[in-house]
Amino acid sequence: MIYPLLPDFVTRTLQGGPAALGLIEGVAESAASLTKMASGWWSDRIARRKPIVVAGYAIAAIARPLVGFATSWLHVLAIRFSDRVGKGIRTPPRDALLAGLVPAGSRGRAFGLQRAMDNAGAFVGPLLAAALLRFWIPEQRTVFLLAFIPGLLAVLLLIWRVPEPPRPARVAPASTGGGGRLPRSLWIAVGIFCLFTLANSSDAFLLLRARELGIPLWELPLLWAFLQGVKAAAAVPGGILSDRIGRSASICLGWIVYCLAYAGFAFAASPLHAWGIFAVYGLFFGLTEGAERALVADMVSDQMRGRAFGLFHAAVGIAALPASVLFGLWWNLFGPRTAFLIGAGLALAAAVALFAFRRRINPAPR
Repeated sequence: MIYPLLPDFVTRTLQGGPAALGLIEGVAESAASLTKMASGWWSDRIARRKPIVVAGYAIAAIARPLVGFATSWLHVLAIRFSDRVGKGIRTPPRDALLAGLVPAGSRGRAFGLQRAMDNAGAFVGPLLAAALLRFWIPEQRTVFLLAFIPGLLAVLLLIWRVPEPPRPARVAPASTGGGGRLPRSLWIAVGIFCLFTLANSSDAFLLLRARELGIPLWELPLLWAFLQGVKAAAAVPGGILSDRIGRSASICLGWIVYCLAYAGFAFAASPLHAWGIFAVYGLFFGLTEGAERALVADMVSDQMRGRAFGLFHAAVGIAALPASVLFGLWWNLFGPRTAFLIGAGLALAAAVALFAFRRRINPAPR
């Protein structure tokens, strides 16, 4: 409900520019980085991962609606920082928890399903926001405050309805820090993921670009919901594809689609172009999100998965700060076309690097 309205709220209502938006989104994503490392490490040392997951979702559910009280873009920066800390707490133990629920050969499908359900929620929320703005509520702040309701319901469902999956009987003792070093292949993969992340600036810029192309404010949540719908529809097939053709091949294909989408945003000239490019962009997520998580899970045993996912999410989060800040600066200095073309070039370079190292980072699933 909140995210598709945030770029317009920051740049128009609060009078922040693209550079401020880039700083907010870069800091927001990088804020989770150290939290993810600590959360993943800790989840390997304790018997239960679910309490950490609940705490992370609760922090985000409380923080996000506070955007409704913001009077400066600096307030939004602080709120987004808190929200992403919650995400950092929950993400590695959640992914490790999910990896233990399914056979190794089905992890691509399982993580694809998780991403599909996440995107399905992100599909319904913007539709609700668009309906509220179009027919009942004249301004954005009330929509932000109402977002507390689904956030609270999500936390309650997690507490009462999601079971704790069984852990292996032999878990590394606390004194060993989770048992063993992370494999070199994981570090290589994470390095390539970071290279791609430098191309992957915040999606807030896509919404800002859509606004420039003539999409009205009330229609932005519909455009965002459309993107989430494409992502949800593509996530499970994309995960299954990674189970069949390999994680690296699926990810490379997704990054090439990303490159094409960013080139499209560079040359788009009408609202209709925005809708078409958002559809292509959604396919990128389906091809990569489940495959990336399944690849990380394949590389390590259950005793190290918390740390492995912590490293993966933290490194990508750290790279997100310069990605969004630089994109905002490029937009200010050279205009959106050049900024999007630079992003497309970096994505293509990452795809080439992943293809070159594919034999080093495609282990037998554990």
